[in-house]
Amino acid sequence: MTKHPRIVSAGFVPFFLLLAVLVLIPVPSTALDEVAWMEVEFPPGYIHKGPLRGQGYEDVITRILMEHLTEYRHDKMMGNLARMYHEFRQGRRVCNVALFKTPERREFMYFSIPSTFTLPNGLITLRERLPKFGDASEIRLAEVLETDLRLGVSRDRSYGKALDEVLKAHEGSPGIFVHSGKDVFESLLRMLLSDRLDCMLGLPEEVIYVAEKMGVKDRIVTIALKENQGDYDAWLGSVACSKTPWGAGIIRRIDEILRKERPTERYRSAYERWLDDNRILQYRELYDQVFLNITQ
Repeated sequence: MTKHPRIVSAGFVPFFLLLAVLVLIPVPSTALDEVAWMEVEFPPGYIHKGPLRGQGYEDVITRILMEHLTEYRHDKMMGNLARMYHEFRQGRRVCNVALFKTPERREFMYFSIPSTFTLPNGLITLRERLPKFGDASEIRLAEVLETDLRLGVSRDRSYGKALDEVLKAHEGSPGIFVHSGKDVFESLLRMLLSDRLDCMLGLPEEVIYVAEKMGVKDRIVTIALKENQGDYDAWLGSVACSKTPWGAGIIRRIDEILRKERPTERYRSAYERWLDDNRILQYRELYDQVFLNITQ
């Protein structure tokens, strides 16, 4: 018997053609990858409330990164350092715009090239208490901890490698008061003002911000600490993301953006606006000589 070619009804041709198109031609995905930016209440790094909300230097840098990372959908997560550590340790898709690199954090975080260049942590006290510190403009933290002076610090906060090592060597000392909770820095400053502490650790820009808000700026002085004056690691923060393949990928993109944006006036002025006029020229010189030369 002669075989005749199979006749396919014309009504089914469009269906088979459509099926072939769907199989052979990939449909591009419109879903964006996600990143949650972990933030803590840390003015003037982050400012979450009040008339200056969103104008902190870390707020500005976060916005710059978000503007360039268009392949990601961006969210923000607020919390304390303990909450932030938990999210990173769980390998969630989270980042923070400026953290010190420490051996402990490297175990569960990937870091970018430096994203911030800030003046280092100093010893904060009241002007009337300067005689307790020999009226010095510079002192060693280790020497302070060998006295009966009471020092306030924040739990889980890194003050830079040099100061962290000093604090670790004196861990458990009755002269060190470790504080945690909401608005830690302001809480420590109130303890300083109420004579419950003799001194505390902090950054020049954060004490200016808080002291002005509290109306006590003229009573506050910052003493430079010798341990971190020659160690620029204590001046540099980096973007940190979870130590996962996802984290490695977004850090590569962030490095590209930072190399392009850090030399711009917008980027530099994010921190400069929180310095007094006497510090800006010094800061700009070091910004060019140190910060912009670290590209790896």
